[in-house]
Amino acid sequence: MKQEKYITIPNKITDKSFVMIQDEIDKIDPNYHFNNEVEEAIIKRAIHTTADFDYLHTLKFTHDVIAKIQHVLTHQGTIFTDTTMALAGINKRKLDQLGVHYHCYIADDETFKLAADQKITRSMAAIEMAAKVQTEKLFVIGNAPTALYKILEMVRERRLDPEAVIGVPVGFVEAAESKAALEESALPAIVAEGRKGGSNLAAALTNAILYQL
Repeated sequence: MKQEKYITIPNKITDKSFVMIQDEIDKIDPNYHFNNEVEEAIIKRAIHTTADFDYLHTLKFTHDVIAKIQHVLTHQGTIFTDTTMALAGINKRKLDQLGVHYHCYIADDETFKLAADQKITRSMAAIEMAAKVQTEKLFVIGNAPTALYKILEMVRERRLDPEAVIGVPVGFVEAAESKAALEESALPAIVAEGRKGGSNLAAALTNAILYQL
């Protein structure tokens, strides 16, 4: 049986993937152009993670969000995720090098108690927990529409002032609607319009900005 030849060196696999992504973009939409190099890196990282070229058109950037996220990452701010999966996917080595803090409160005992007492989701309670932290804040939401709604509610009530939000929850119940509300708000945000998204995408978007610093 003939032995198949395939690439085994990780960086060469990644490099070839991004070449293939650009080739596919050229086929899908020859006139497509990226607004800048950082947005290009972010969108291509999203496609690389999901193999979904819809993000060429559904990934939106509002209110100078990239600069806001870069500021959090370079001024020892805190990243809050709505899932342990999203947090697990973010490059901790780079965060530690930058002195960036990171938390996911979803499984904390206090979060369970707060959610039960207020009759809200744990994702919403985790936002309440994050609001107590006295640093600049970046929220990375890949799973919970209720977390996005809670962020927007607390901002309106002037109980929370995040620098930026990555809002890409996946699903059917309120996923698209919560992201639309975030996109229409005054908060700097990266939003994946529609039902698609997920914790893996949320982590990938964060990493893409980290890698561009």
